[in-house]
Amino acid sequence: MQLDWLYIAGLLNFAIAIMHIAIIIGGPKWYRFFGAGERMARLAEEKSVLPAMLTFAIAVILTIWGMVAWAVAGILPALPFQKFILAAITIVYFLRGFGGLVLPFLSAHPYVRENSIGFWMFSSIICLIFAIVHLFGLMASWANL
Repeated sequence: MQLDWLYIAGLLNFAIAIMHIAIIIGGPKWYRFFGAGERMARLAEEKSVLPAMLTFAIAVILTIWGMVAWAVAGILPALPFQKFILAAITIVYFLRGFGGLVLPFLSAHPYVRENSIGFWMFSSIICLIFAIVHLFGLMASWANL
């Protein structure tokens, strides 16, 4: 079962990385639709490179995370410290997931307020699902690493 969970974890990371690339291509309307915030959408409208650079950086990180999941699954070559890296990725997904569920109710920061409660809830649930998939793969593979 280890391979299945980590294979899915890799696919999820790759799919979201591709979505981030699509957002760059889609432009300001896509930034708004996917909840990047009005500031990012306006910067994209003004042809600033900042939204594309930040979004591309996220896509690269997600791609690396997918590769780590597949390395732990044995689909890609093993990496040094791979189980600890996968554990860190899992923790990041849990932190983002739980944090996004409470942050909009606790913070008045403009970045937090710029996005809707719906965005925070939806994206946080997705992050928690990703965290659970990674956790199951990590638990199944831990003893073998």
